[in-house]
Amino acid sequence: EKIVELAGEPFNVNSTDQLRAILFDKLGLPVLKKTSTGKPSTDASVLKKMDHPLVEALLEYRELEKLRSTYVDGYLPLIGPDGRIHTRFNQMAATTGRLSSDSPNLQNIPVRSETGRTIRRAFVADPGHRFLVADYSQIELRVLAHMSEDPFLIEAFLSDMDIHTATAARVWGLEPEEVTADLRRTAK
Repeated sequence: EKIVELAGEPFNVNSTDQLRAILFDKLGLPVLKKTSTGKPSTDASVLKKMDHPLVEALLEYRELEKLRSTYVDGYLPLIGPDGRIHTRFNQMAATTGRLSSDSPNLQNIPVRSETGRTIRRAFVADPGHRFLVADYSQIELRVLAHMSEDPFLIEAFLSDMDIHTATAARVWGLEPEEVTADLRRTAK
């Protein structure tokens, strides 16, 4: 309703063509990127660069819609006879050798936004039980450091450095504080 109000006319918010007509034809917002077919892009990365109340409302709507469709609607059928949701852990499913879970994937519950964290708070352990969160931080690289006895890797882990920042600094001959997010990502 807020998006339609800001547009000044009714339209289907989920229709990319109708949204393009509102954003670019009616409101005259700049075309920052085009799709492979030459049409103005309405993906989130483009919308985040625009400054307009309708765009802000649209991004909020998309976040809420994603949470609703993926987590709320997707999880309701998974409720068991006991009124709880029980995941299934897989020890052999991931090609990386990591533990995974499904029905639902408990490793994919959103945490980046406050709204997403609301979904996470819906998961409550049975009385007398607790959830365990275990993050084996860079476990593969730690095993590699141990097996190879590589002095650089061992020192980086022993001094509690971010391994990817340390690697980027070494690759580009920089101090760790000089490593940018892009350089870290490339080193990773």
